[in-house]
Amino acid sequence: MTVGNFPSAVAAPRSAIARANAWLTAMPPALPLLALRLALAVPFWKSGLTKWDGFLQLSGGAQYLFLDEFRLHIFGQQYPYPFPLAAAHAAGIAELVLPVLLVVGLFTRFAALALLAMTAVIQITVPEGWANFHLPWAAMALAIAAFGPGSLSLDRWTGLDRQR
Repeated sequence: MTVGNFPSAVAAPRSAIARANAWLTAMPPALPLLALRLALAVPFWKSGLTKWDGFLQLSGGAQYLFLDEFRLHIFGQQYPYPFPLAAAHAAGIAELVLPVLLVVGLFTRFAALALLAMTAVIQITVPEGWANFHLPWAAMALAIAAFGPGSLSLDRWTGLDRQR
């Protein structure tokens, strides 16, 4: 063993890193893309379920939040939602339809962009949630929009999203 080179001390970690890197690069891109779609779908789906008491019947909690609690925080001021019950209906429908589209991989890029837009509205409604929730959701939505749904999707199987 030479003092300035450390060949034996460095060879083992480099070999392990090379094996791990080879294993990771061999992973089909469809798997992490599916995981991203599922990870983004779950919180929106769960939120959407809380907004309904029946078919298109807003829950009392959703009505209360949109009418009395939620405010848009813009330029240091707070503004009530315009048309709060319409916004609640739209959010509730979107939070159920868009996650389903993501999971099955249908119109995936558009569903991801719509969830990105919803995340932006949520951010100005609940500004303190940016680090724990909104930033990861935005990053996932951008990645899905940029890289597409992957081969485990209806978009790919129907030809709506061609592989690059």
